[in-house]
Amino acid sequence: QVTSCFACYCDCTLPLLRFSSLLLLLPPLLLLRMSASVPSSSDLPLHGRHILVTGGAGYIGSHTVLHLISSGARVTIVDNLSNSNLEALARVEKLAGGIKLAFYQVDIRDAVAMEKVFQENKFDACIHFAGLKAVGESVAQPMKYYDHNAGGSLVLFQLLTKYDCKRIVFSSSATVYGVVQENPIKETAPLGTLNPYGQTKYVIEGILRDLAVAPVPEKESPWKIVILRYFNPIGAHPSGSIGEDPLGIPNNLLPFVMQVAVGRRPEVNVFGQDYPTSDGTGVRDYIHVEDLALGHVAAIEHGIFGGALCDKSCDSFNLGTGKGASVLEVIAAAEKASGKKIPYKVGPRRTGDIAACYADCSKANNLLHWRAAKSLDEAVADSWRWQSQNPHGYAAPENKL
Repeated sequence: QVTSCFACYCDCTLPLLRFSSLLLLLPPLLLLRMSASVPSSSDLPLHGRHILVTGGAGYIGSHTVLHLISSGARVTIVDNLSNSNLEALARVEKLAGGIKLAFYQVDIRDAVAMEKVFQENKFDACIHFAGLKAVGESVAQPMKYYDHNAGGSLVLFQLLTKYDCKRIVFSSSATVYGVVQENPIKETAPLGTLNPYGQTKYVIEGILRDLAVAPVPEKESPWKIVILRYFNPIGAHPSGSIGEDPLGIPNNLLPFVMQVAVGRRPEVNVFGQDYPTSDGTGVRDYIHVEDLALGHVAAIEHGIFGGALCDKSCDSFNLGTGKGASVLEVIAAAEKASGKKIPYKVGPRRTGDIAACYADCSKANNLLHWRAAKSLDEAVADSWRWQSQNPHGYAAPENKL
């Protein structure tokens, strides 16, 4: 049983830095035992809770798994590894002090294999990350996205019902807001999507809302559902051990910028510099993945097992910083972190892009007791640490495009 965590290691050793020459010789778990401030496992907020994490080997999933362990949870991961790497979980195990994670390489659409997971485990709650997420690919292959995202979710929801684990945190997206009419965006803003990827998130949210209001059969538990709509995750673990490792050409801005910084790409493409923003480039709400991971832990602690849902069976929360940063501001932050000049080329706007999009997170602040703490500069510095230590991600150079 895990009684310690990497996050506690970082905090608890600060008073001991004067003994740095000695500490370098000591393993992390021994350092934990030296600090009287380390809580016992029974004091941790999720002690004894068994959490199923679908897509737990991915970018956001792996960071969330680490923080769940830090909070005392027992974690089982299901991932088909289509856009993730087992090395991420090996590094999570190391960061968590050598814990051995329970892992099933299973596609959530495979009902037989998924049922075996449920037969072998008794879960208290589920965090559902698994799904495809490339907007461009979803436009080219919409049926693939409906099959994987909506179809796989239906299999999962049926099994959660059958095995009496009707408690779920769903990884949704700000894409469900479609054309932004007003910033900052509240959870009450009109919903609407601009691409099949966003539509699958919208459909899954709709399924969950329908489940929440359906009559509860006798001898069954009611649903408890937290939907997290988050904006633009960036950053990496402060150690540089785990981070975002996209396959092929990155779809998101910062991974592309970082690959330019390490020499894997020649320049950054900036799509449009004629928006009504401070420098003419698009503005987005960039949230550190560590803050986002802690948001999922807060959703489990306060939403699923606490009182944040009040009398509701389902509710939605934005996770972001509440502030926007432009494309050029992100590039400038990357130059500052890397000490390198990052070339970019301005081109025309992309169809469907909007000028600005950032979150109103007051609901999550108040009910989930969560708030993003890390700045853009911190997130970009952590991304650079990850990318510079792992220029080809988790795989060997010959396996990367």
